[in-house]
Amino acid sequence: MGQQSQPDDGPEPIQPGDGPGPDRGALLYVGWRTLVVVAVVAVGYVTRPIWHGLVYSAIYSPTGLLVVGGGSLAALALWYLPPERLDSAGSAGSGGSDDLGGLDLSSDGPNPIGELSGDAGGTAAAKIRLLAVVVGILIALSFVVGGISGTLEQRTLAQETMADATEVEEFPAANPENPRVVPRRVSEVTTRGEVSYRQYRLGTSDIARREDGSLAWSYPIEPDGFRNTLLLNQRGVLLSDMTRIDDRRTETFDDTQFTYGEGMFLHRSSDWQLKTTDYFARYTDDAVEFTHDGTPYMYYPKTGHEWRLAPFPHTVPVWEGGALVFPDGEIRHLTPAEAQESEILDGQRLYPVSLTRTEMGSLGYRNGIINQLPVVGSHVGEIELAELPPGADNEQPFIIDLAGERMSYVTAMEPYGEDSRGLDEVWFADAETGAYTFFGTDRETLTGPERAMGIARSQDSQTNWGDNFVVTEPVPVIVEEDLWWHIKVSPTDFTDVTRNVFVNADSGEAIAVRTDNETRAFIRGDLGNATVDGGEQAGDGQPDGGGAEGGDDVLYYVVVTDREGNVVERIPVRSGQDTAIVAPDDERVTVVNRTTNTTATTNTTATANTTATANTTATAKLATPAATG
Repeated sequence: MGQQSQPDDGPEPIQPGDGPGPDRGALLYVGWRTLVVVAVVAVGYVTRPIWHGLVYSAIYSPTGLLVVGGGSLAALALWYLPPERLDSAGSAGSGGSDDLGGLDLSSDGPNPIGELSGDAGGTAAAKIRLLAVVVGILIALSFVVGGISGTLEQRTLAQETMADATEVEEFPAANPENPRVVPRRVSEVTTRGEVSYRQYRLGTSDIARREDGSLAWSYPIEPDGFRNTLLLNQRGVLLSDMTRIDDRRTETFDDTQFTYGEGMFLHRSSDWQLKTTDYFARYTDDAVEFTHDGTPYMYYPKTGHEWRLAPFPHTVPVWEGGALVFPDGEIRHLTPAEAQESEILDGQRLYPVSLTRTEMGSLGYRNGIINQLPVVGSHVGEIELAELPPGADNEQPFIIDLAGERMSYVTAMEPYGEDSRGLDEVWFADAETGAYTFFGTDRETLTGPERAMGIARSQDSQTNWGDNFVVTEPVPVIVEEDLWWHIKVSPTDFTDVTRNVFVNADSGEAIAVRTDNETRAFIRGDLGNATVDGGEQAGDGQPDGGGAEGGDDVLYYVVVTDREGNVVERIPVRSGQDTAIVAPDDERVTVVNRTTNTTATTNTTATANTTATANTTATAKLATPAATG
C-alpha cells in the first residue's frame, strides 16, 4: 500500500523583511530619523547667528574641523545606525558576548521607547557612550593638530606681514590738530555725566572721525534694561571730542532710530543681522559710530580666514572688508576696495584693529619657528609687543592721526626677554588700507611706554601719585621726526585731564603742558607760540635775545603760576644751568650762584605750578626736580 501524499497548501508565506525589496520597518526608521535631522537643521538655520562661532570654527579651524565637524559626523552616523547593528557588532567582537570594547551594548531588540529614553538596556545609552569615546579621541588629537597648525599659522602670518611691510628711516609726521588729549576713561566719566537718557545708555566707545576732521570717542545710544532691549531701538549716536579738554564738544545725533542696532535683542540687533546676511565672516571689532551729512551710520570691520594646505593644513586670518549699517535697516557688505572708495566712509578707519593685533603678535615667528622656542631657540631678531603697565588704560595698537588726516594703528615692539622694556621697532598700519611700515631702531633702544610713565611721574615728585592723581594712557606721537610718549595726568576719579606730559623716547626728556593750544603747539614743534594759561602767549614777555631775561642761550623757562593758572613769573634757564625745588629754609634760597644754577623756590603755604616752555631757538628740556619735604 503506497504512502498517501500530503495535500499541497501552496508556497510558504514570506515573512516580512525576508523577501526582496525594501523593508518597511527600515524605511520608517530612516524616514523618521531624517525628519528629526531636517527639523534640527531648520531650527539651527533660523537661529544660525547663535551658532555662528561654532560653525565658523568647524569650517576655518583645523581643531574645530576635527572636533566639531568630526563629532557631528560621528553623531549623525550613530543616529542612523540601526540598533541590531550594535547587537551584531557586540556579538562578533566578543564571541557572543554583549560587550564591545568594554562597553555594555546589550539590547533585547529594536525597542524604540527604550532607545529614546536612554535606559541602561537601550541602544541610546550605548550610542551616547560610544559617541563620548569618539569625541574624546578627537579632542585628544586636536591638541596635536592644534599645536602644529597654530604654530604654522603664526609663522605664515609673520612671513606675509613682513613681505608686505616697508621699512622707513623716519617716523611719519603726526597731525597736530588731532592729539589724543582725552583718555577713554575720562571720556566715559565726563560724557555720561553730560547726558540724561531714562531708557537709554551709552554703549561701548570707539574712535571715529567727525565731519570737521577731528577725532572723537563715538558711542551708540542703545536701549537700557531687558524690556527696552525687546521693544526700543538704538537712538542714534553720540560723538565726544577727544582732541581737547578745555572746550570739549559733544554732539548728539539722537533723533534717528536704527532699525537694527546695538543693545537690541536677538533678531533686532545689528550683530544678528550681520551674521544673517554674511555668515562666513567674523565681526570681532566694535562698531565705529560716525555721521555723514548729519546722518548717523555704523561700520563693522570684517575678518575671514583662508586655508593653507602646505606644509600642514592651517588657516590664516585676512581682511574681508566691512559692513555699513544704515539707520533704515539696510546693511551694505563691502569689499576692502569698495570700503576705501565709499564716500560715506571717507576718513574713517576701515582695517580691523583685532587683525592688526593678531598680525603684530605673530612677528615673533618671523625668523623661524625654532628661533622662538623657549629651550632650543636662539631668539635672534625676535620681538614682542611692548608691555603696558597697570593703569595705562590702553592697549596696543594705539590709534593716532597722522598728517593728512590718515589714521594709523601704532604698535610698539620690544626685544624678546623678560627684562627688556625698551623699544626695538615701531610699526604703523594704515587704518584705511592695512598697509604696514615700520621703523627699526637698529642698536639704539628707545624708551618704552612703561618707562615713559615712570619718567612722567618722577617729573613731578610733589604730586601725590596713586592717591590723588595718576598718569594714564600713553600714546605715541611724532614731533619733528622724533618719537615722544604723550601721557595724561588725571585725578583718580577721571573727571579731568590736569596736564599732558610728553616724554622723549630717545633722550628720556619730559615736557609738561597744560592747555590744548600748548599741546598742539608742541606737536607742531612750536611750543613758544602756544597760548598759555591766562590767555598770554608762551613767548610774551620773553625778550628775543640779548636781554637779561632772554637770549639765544636760553634752554627753557620755568613758569610760575598762581592758583588760577595765571603766569606770575618766568625764570630763564640757560645752557649749563639746572633747576631745583627746595624748602623755604634751604640756604640756597638766600645764596644765589649766578654762574651755574638758577633756583626756583616755592612757598609751602601756596600752590606753585611749574611749566617748561621751549625757546624758539633751542630745544626745551625739563629737568626732574629734586624736592625735599
